[in-house]
Amino acid sequence: MAAYSEKHYGIHSWRLHPKVIVEHYTGSNSFSAAWDTFAANTPDPELGELPGTCAHFIVDRNGRIYQLVRTDIMCRHTVGLNYVAIGIEHVGTSDAEILHDPAQIRASLELSAWLVDRFHIRIRNVIGHNESLSSPYHRERYKAWAHQTHADWKHRDMKVYRGKLRALLSADANS
Repeated sequence: MAAYSEKHYGIHSWRLHPKVIVEHYTGSNSFSAAWDTFAANTPDPELGELPGTCAHFIVDRNGRIYQLVRTDIMCRHTVGLNYVAIGIEHVGTSDAEILHDPAQIRASLELSAWLVDRFHIRIRNVIGHNESLSSPYHRERYKAWAHQTHADWKHRDMKVYRGKLRALLSADANS
């Protein structure tokens, strides 16, 4: 990860100091499919480099949260932000599917709220994968990837998510 970080961010370190949380969905219908993808640690197809894709957390459909990587270790989940971002994957195939799953969205919001509190992350820095290019922290030294993003968690759905997150954090503060 330190070599990856050097090449892509100009930082020779694998240590993560989180400032951003990036929400993703797996594009699959089971935790085991997501686990298999991350456990394979397959090199990137374009550059052939490791580490492979990973995430810090996976939120399953039943609301169970799995932590795969410690929050002080960089993980490769979002081009341009891995050096500052915690990645949360949600088992599912669309933003709407996850937003309308009561157990999963509750667990996701509680996890994000805990991370926001623990690392003093601003709610505006809880973003969807699709919003990565608009983050003030985005940087990518490999030019072919400098403008790359993905379809998961579009801005309109993240507005809903951040609204629910604000409400949860406000309710917790008033408890």
